[in-house]
Amino acid sequence: MLSKKIIALFWAAIAIVVVASCTSSPPRDKPSPSPGVKAEAALPLEAIALLTPTAGNQVTGSVRFVQSGDTVMVTAKIQGLQPDSVHAWHIHEFGDLSSSDGKAMGGHYNPEQMPHGLPNNPKRHAGDLGNLTADRLGKAMKEITVDNITINGAKNPILGRGMIIHAETDDGGQPLGNAGKRVAQGIIGVPQSG
Repeated sequence: MLSKKIIALFWAAIAIVVVASCTSSPPRDKPSPSPGVKAEAALPLEAIALLTPTAGNQVTGSVRFVQSGDTVMVTAKIQGLQPDSVHAWHIHEFGDLSSSDGKAMGGHYNPEQMPHGLPNNPKRHAGDLGNLTADRLGKAMKEITVDNITINGAKNPILGRGMIIHAETDDGGQPLGNAGKRVAQGIIGVPQSG
């Protein structure tokens, strides 16, 4: 009689161990992360381009990108422009600083093969941001919110692309807005956090 109770207790204990291991163990194909390490890296929601002048120019500054949901706020702070002037600013297809004239940045970023346009036109290059207006000191500040790019998401990601400030005004004309030479260039990258 005693042996039947011991055998029953033995099988009950094994059943408890099996059930407990099935409900508390992580799946074998997904190892649990080490303490302090995230299982999946989050996509960056901010980016910045630090601008340097192209040959013969003095234009410097920064363009910051902050994504919130499906929109990206783009903020430019530029100096060294001609006083009281208007300049095109565009995201370009390559983040390549190897040429002193900015031409290694390629053309406007246009992954959807749209015609060129100003920001009020929904059918435009992903890189078309319109114009910046410089004050009497040659400084320009502008903020625009767009919905046709992401920092590094599925829709027209800009991380690693180029940022160009042009010498002339973007008139919205084809194929590139007649914006003239490139006076400053930078690569859009991830900023150092806090």
